Amino acid sequence: MRLLRQSLDYHPDSSALFGRIAHEDWAVFLDSGKPLGQYGRYDIITGRPFITITTQAGMTTVQHGAEQRQFTRQDPFEVLKSVLAEYPPLSADLPFCGGAIGYFGYDLGRYLEKLPDTALDAEGIPEMCLGIYDWAVIVDHREQRTSLVSYGYDESTRAGWAKLCDLFEAPYQAVAAEFRVVSAVSSNLDEAGYAGRFEHVKRYITEGDCYQVNLAQRFSAQAQGDAWAAYLHLRRISPAPFMAFMNFPQCQLLSGSPERFLQVSGRHVETRPIKGTRPRSKDADEDENNARDLKASLKDRAENLMIVDLLRNDISKSCEVGSVQADRLFALESFANVHHLVSTVTGRLAEGKTAVDLLRGCFPGGSITGAPKLRAMEIIEELEPHRRGIYCGAIGYIGFDGNMDTNIAIRTAIYSNNEIRFWAGGGIVADSEMQKEYRETWDKASSMLQLMQYFSGESAEKK
Repeated sequence: MRLLRQSLDYHPDSSALFGRIAHEDWAVFLDSGKPLGQYGRYDIITGRPFITITTQAGMTTVQHGAEQRQFTRQDPFEVLKSVLAEYPPLSADLPFCGGAIGYFGYDLGRYLEKLPDTALDAEGIPEMCLGIYDWAVIVDHREQRTSLVSYGYDESTRAGWAKLCDLFEAPYQAVAAEFRVVSAVSSNLDEAGYAGRFEHVKRYITEGDCYQVNLAQRFSAQAQGDAWAAYLHLRRISPAPFMAFMNFPQCQLLSGSPERFLQVSGRHVETRPIKGTRPRSKDADEDENNARDLKASLKDRAENLMIVDLLRNDISKSCEVGSVQADRLFALESFANVHHLVSTVTGRLAEGKTAVDLLRGCFPGGSITGAPKLRAMEIIEELEPHRRGIYCGAIGYIGFDGNMDTNIAIRTAIYSNNEIRFWAGGGIVADSEMQKEYRETWDKASSMLQLMQYFSGESAEKK
């Protein structure tokens, strides 16, 4: 089967390309954060999937045109794997030419492990939401090249190829849109509530239940209008290499994630866990001191190393024996609101294993659960008032060619039913200090809080 490919004019900012379809159901934008971000390379834009896959309340639904298949209490990852297996793996010189794009919510972990049912489930959206897309616009910022591509598995793509080319080649006029935050931003944990849960975690660590637990608070506000307008501002104030905007019928997703979860390219596997955070400062000397303090912190290095070991174990389930190694430890990466320590772990995918196998075997990411993972997830369910929904799950693509790239869904907001929600957390270890950990959650939420303030004109309050 011949790859359909049309060259398009390159622009440093891809938001205008996505703006042409931003308001269509199932339109998705995997965003490198360019032109303001410094780390990303590719943008992926697509819409109009010919298959959709959603998992909610124990049921996975595969919709293909008028045909609907439902799978009760079956493993959603296995359902996805079976759908992708229906299409032959063709290769190309681009990261994505068609396949699955969407999100894998943190609570998909309930399909893999037996967890308590304690936290309030207030999300009301699918645990997994994916489109199977037959075309994509790929923007390569390094080569300054833009391509519209398709394998043409869906007949309607081939029949409508000329119109699709016209859509992205025609002059574009942005549609004016508004977004408003109409209430104060509140959290489900005030400082006292966080402190009490912090002490619970410390007791569990002292008693030997765990080494580290990621404890998060959930922010929410009432809002009205167009989430795409909000995302356009988010990518200006806080560009990051693994951003995303997704306009699903059930919700809109605005992600400013700096963290790669899992990448598969050919058989090369990479994960880049983040552990260790300091706030940025407008004062250059203070900012440099914060970065220097983070790089020298034995506590943050130890915390990072715990997660590196956990992820080495997780990816080893799907990689060749002896291929998994830590290529880089404790590298400093600086973003709009925080400095982070980032490590890189790589491996080689074993024969007979797929990207979906790898994702399932590592899910959810250890950098946002703690160690050991299952016990940390049980403690999170006990102590956090609300379920996490999409937060700390993964967002990204798995191509027909077997390649994959996903983020950890942190710095991510969900907009549905006129409410916008986002979370911020941090890993607690034996020598953690409550005030510092609580402050860190606010540092991590600072870009989202700034976004809320911009669209409301009022400061977020600690409630």
